[in-house]
Amino acid sequence: MLIVKKFGGSSVANKERILNVAARCAEDYKRGIQVVVVLSAMGDTTDRLINLAHDINPNAPKREMDMLLATGEQTSVALMAMAFHGMGIPAISLNAFQVVMHTTSTYSNARFKRIDSERITHELDSGKIVIVTGFQGVNKRDDVTTLGRGGSDTTAVALAAALRADACEIYTDVEGVYTADPRVVEGARKIKEITYDEMLELATLGAKVLHNRSVELAKKYGVALVVRSSMNKASGTTVKEVTQVEGMLVSGVAVDKNTARIAIMGVKNEPGIAFKVFDVLAKGNINVDMILQSIGRDGTKDISFTVDKEDAKEAVALLKDNQARLTIESIKEEKNVAKLSVVGAGMQTNAGVAAKMFEALYDVGVNIRMIATSEIRITVLIDLEDVDIAMRAVHNKFIDD
Repeated sequence: MLIVKKFGGSSVANKERILNVAARCAEDYKRGIQVVVVLSAMGDTTDRLINLAHDINPNAPKREMDMLLATGEQTSVALMAMAFHGMGIPAISLNAFQVVMHTTSTYSNARFKRIDSERITHELDSGKIVIVTGFQGVNKRDDVTTLGRGGSDTTAVALAAALRADACEIYTDVEGVYTADPRVVEGARKIKEITYDEMLELATLGAKVLHNRSVELAKKYGVALVVRSSMNKASGTTVKEVTQVEGMLVSGVAVDKNTARIAIMGVKNEPGIAFKVFDVLAKGNINVDMILQSIGRDGTKDISFTVDKEDAKEAVALLKDNQARLTIESIKEEKNVAKLSVVGAGMQTNAGVAAKMFEALYDVGVNIRMIATSEIRITVLIDLEDVDIAMRAVHNKFIDD
């Protein structure tokens, strides 16, 4: 039997927690289970490195940022290997280049292309626990790349798929996936089981328990995924194709504060303009989420859309560089906004979900700026200052009813 175990930064934040993780993994190893451990950087290491880089150069090249940030995980895996050796358990730490974990060349947001599993398989067969750096890979130029914040989850799932592991366990500082952020919503409940599709929506829309691409990979390759706490032995949440639990109308409420709204005003109201606008952004690797187009007036129209906050500056620059060609009269950027979403497979067979959500927001005086929907989710854009009260109101409307 083979299990891939991923531990986040808070789980390896100091000596005591590193030894705790080592002890947890040793339990399975001593039962004859092959164990691959994937680690994030310790505690707030990544944030500290980012701040250090910004002090040196606020516009540091993404390639050099990847070189810098990848050192955090390398520290974690080396210390973990030392912990296992101190317990008398054979172990080896490997970075992305040693595995090798091949990725695309998009620095700071790379995607896996393939993983060479021979080295890991050899080390496992020789009786060792293998500890691998999360969050990073190697591109065709042999440069270090990173997968974006939360990317260690994706590393773990990708390894589980490549190694045909029996399970992939994601350990964090909470006991599983909750119906809302328990730090904000007092009545948030732990979910026993959730579908890949629901989890993917929640992860994409701001729930910080899992990296969204890790869920994509788990669904694609049928990886058995469990989210649980590294601090205790609670059962956690299972992410799978079909759940045995009777589906609730709404499985969870998610908030994404890392968003910005961009509005372009006065573009020509003619075929092809929207394509040209979003083609410019796509070529700049800017991901766009919510889109709203106004009704044309005097031969022009306005288009509003949301992007990740860190992409907003680059998106505006690209639009300004192409302003004349795109017939844009003016560009407006807002960062004091957030996305609030409800997700649930039960929406597909129940009418009135949108009305119920909008009623909850009306009851607490929260104004809606934009709306987007899919079969299993509804997302609204609201003012950032209203996020917490809106999240509690919507959660109470659906989960407590």
